[in-house]
Amino acid sequence: MYNIAMKHYAYILKCADGSYYCGYTNDLEKRIEKHNQGKGAKYTRARLPVALVYFEEFDTKEEAMSREWHLKQLTHKEKEALAGS
Repeated sequence: MYNIAMKHYAYILKCADGSYYCGYTNDLEKRIEKHNQGKGAKYTRARLPVALVYFEEFDTKEEAMSREWHLKQLTHKEKEALAGS
């Protein structure tokens, strides 16, 4: 059955090398766990561990994926500012 109350997230991770990774998920906790198990994105596998430094919650997948795209366009300094670093 489809869960109408499902939330969607756009997020930023800070990698061990100081770089940032932007992504989308509908289960933030599980996704961060996957990244840190080396089962996430290829980019983060070589930069473990990662830490969640920023996220936004959305009602639809489309909104979250659009925000993810916009986050990816930000410079390192802009991502750093969102992360509060």
